[in-house]
Amino acid sequence: MARLLIATANRGKQREYASLLADWSGEYVFLQDLGLEIEVEETGASFAEIAAQKATVYARASNLPSLSDDSGLEVDALGGVPGIHTARYAGPGASDQDRYRKLLDALGHTPLEQRSARFRCAVALAYPNGDVAVAEGTCEGVIAFEPRGEHGFGYDPVFYLPQFGCTMAELPSEIKNELSHRARAIRAARPLLCKLAAYRDVGRAADAAST
Repeated sequence: MARLLIATANRGKQREYASLLADWSGEYVFLQDLGLEIEVEETGASFAEIAAQKATVYARASNLPSLSDDSGLEVDALGGVPGIHTARYAGPGASDQDRYRKLLDALGHTPLEQRSARFRCAVALAYPNGDVAVAEGTCEGVIAFEPRGEHGFGYDPVFYLPQFGCTMAELPSEIKNELSHRARAIRAARPLLCKLAAYRDVGRAADAAST
């Protein structure tokens, strides 16, 4: 029976995936469950390319279908920065607070109506044979002037959602997991997960035929 490897060591992402896949009938494991520690050099020019690159590396290393994502924040007033460099925006070893503080400094006194931004997520599902497919999701918002909220991680405290009147970090997790860029990407990836179930069923049939 095939299992799905969710190829992230980020605890915040792991919690989100556990919630987003709660109604999925398949089995999944995380990197630490397999003892895998691989540093993937991210050379892609887009979220989709990087997600596919990571998923492919982990699928080959684990011999399991592997799901990986790449996500980040695009701020229109900064020309889409930090974009694919979101996690490295404030340099090596920087904290979440370091990164969003640098972003707030870069925006300065830019008025609210010019602080539009979006979280973008690309989810890739790769197989050990090299097959790979990608789905994407976005969440639109604006960058607040100051951080607010204790939930979430990353840039959530400064990502303001006008329709809710609060930042992403102020939303209960069950609401965030309905509207976040990762939630939308996973919903878009449901056909890919159905393909994984078919792959698993083929494996079962092959096992039965060999007995």
